[in-house]
Amino acid sequence: MINASLTQLASALAAKQISSVELTQLFLDRITQHNPSLNAIVSTQPERTLAEARAADARIAAGEAGPLTGIPLAHKDIFCAEGWASTCGSKMLADFVAPYDAHIVTRLKQAGMVTLGRCNMDEFAMGSSNETSHFGAVRNPWNTQCVPGGSSGGSAAAVAARLTPAATGTDTGGSIRQPAALCGLTGIKPTYGVVSRYGMIAYASSLDQGGPMAKSAEDCAMMLNAMAGFDERDSTSLQRPAEDYCAQLQQPLKGLRVGLPKEFFAEGMDADVRACVDTALAQLRELGATTVEVSLPNSGLSVPAYYVIAPAEASSNLSRFDGVRYGYRAPEYSDLNDLYCKSRAQGFGAEVKRRILMGTYVLSHGYYDAYYLKAQKIRRLIARDFANAFEQCDVIAGPTSPSVAFALGEKSADPVQMYLSDIYTISTNLAGLPGMSVPCGFSPSGLPVGLQLIGPWFAEARLLQCGHQYQLATDWHTRQPEAFAG
Repeated sequence: MINASLTQLASALAAKQISSVELTQLFLDRITQHNPSLNAIVSTQPERTLAEARAADARIAAGEAGPLTGIPLAHKDIFCAEGWASTCGSKMLADFVAPYDAHIVTRLKQAGMVTLGRCNMDEFAMGSSNETSHFGAVRNPWNTQCVPGGSSGGSAAAVAARLTPAATGTDTGGSIRQPAALCGLTGIKPTYGVVSRYGMIAYASSLDQGGPMAKSAEDCAMMLNAMAGFDERDSTSLQRPAEDYCAQLQQPLKGLRVGLPKEFFAEGMDADVRACVDTALAQLRELGATTVEVSLPNSGLSVPAYYVIAPAEASSNLSRFDGVRYGYRAPEYSDLNDLYCKSRAQGFGAEVKRRILMGTYVLSHGYYDAYYLKAQKIRRLIARDFANAFEQCDVIAGPTSPSVAFALGEKSADPVQMYLSDIYTISTNLAGLPGMSVPCGFSPSGLPVGLQLIGPWFAEARLLQCGHQYQLATDWHTRQPEAFAG
C-alpha cells in the first residue's frame, strides 16, 4: 500500500480491501519508525488523525465518498490548521496553535483526506535546503547525509520515504519543484492565484503559491482538483471556472511543442543532470513531441531580481511578529522598544534576519528606486520573455536544479551559492507561471534528478498531461529509497 497511487488507494478503499483507519495507522506507524532518521514530520496527533479516518470510513460506507476520501496526507507547517501547532519552522511561532484552517486545509478536509501531521520546513520558507528550520535539518531519504531541498523539504522527504502518500507544499522561488527534484517525486506550482493563499503564513505575498507534492503527475492532478478554487478572503485569488486537471491526462503528446531555453542549457548545469535531462527530452520526442530552441534573455537576472523583491516583501510581512500580540516574546526587557528588539532577535533565525535586513535596506529612502523599482521592471521583462517564448512552443522544459542533492552543511556558509540552487525555478515565480518537476533519472551516486516543465498561465492541465504521459513511458517516479522500503 505504501507505493500505491492515490487512484489505487481510492479503489482499495471503495472495494473495502482496506479501511481508512487501517491505511492511516499504516502511515502513522511508518512515521514512528522512520521519521527519527529524517526529521521530516514535526508534529502528529494520532487520536485526532484516526478520528478523521473513522469519519472518512463512515462517508465511504454511506456512499458519499469522493476520489480522495479516506486517503492520508501531511501538510507543510506553513498552512494554518485549527487545533494544530502551525510553526512555520520558527522559534517565533513554536507555541502558536492556529485557531482556523487555511483554505487549502479546508478544501482537502472537504475532499475527505485525513491529516497525518505537519511537515518540517525552512524557517518562514526561507531556504533551499531545509537546514534553517528551528526544529533541525531534514535529511534526504536517498542519502541521509544530503539535503532534501527547500523550503518544502519536509514534505518532499515524507513523500519520498513513504511516510505519507502525498503532501502540500508552497513555492515562492522553487520551493515545491526543487525539493521534488532532489527527492525524486512530482510537484507542481500552479499559476499564481489558482490556489488561495488564505491561511498560508506569508513570506513574499506576490510570489507565494501553494501546490501538491506526490509520487506522480496523476496524483498531483487529483490533489490540485481539490486544492484549486476561488476564495473571497484572498484578494489575489482568481475567480474562474472550475477545471478538471485529470481530464487531459490520457491525451498523447503528438504535436506538442517543447521549448528548450538556450540559457538553461548553458554553463552551470552538472554533467549528471544534463545527461538525465537530455535522455528525458529524447523520451518526449519518442512520445510525439517536437523540440525547438527558445530564448529567455533576461532569465539570468531572475536571481538578483528575486532577492530584492522577496526580502522586501518579507520585511513587510514579518513586521507583525513583534512579541506583542502572538508568537515568541522575550522573557526579559526594559521597555517596549527593547521588547521588540529582543523578541525578534531571539525569535528569528539567521537566514530570516538576513532577508529582513536585505528587504528593509532595499525599501529604505534613497534605495527604493535604485533596487526595488528596478527589480520590478526586470520582473516585467522576464514575464515578457516567457510570453514571447510561448508563441513558439506549448511548454518549456529544462532542469529543475543545477545539481543533485548536496551534502548537509555544504552551502550553509555561502548564502550566494545557496541562492543559486534556485536559478532555474525563480523566473517562473516572478512571471506567475505554472511549473512542475518530474523525476527523470539518477546520478551515478544514486541521487534523483528532476525535469522541469513550465507552461503559459493556466496551463496546469497541459503540464500534468505531459508529465503523466512521460511517466507512463518511464518508471523513475516509482523508485523508492531502499532504506525506507517495506
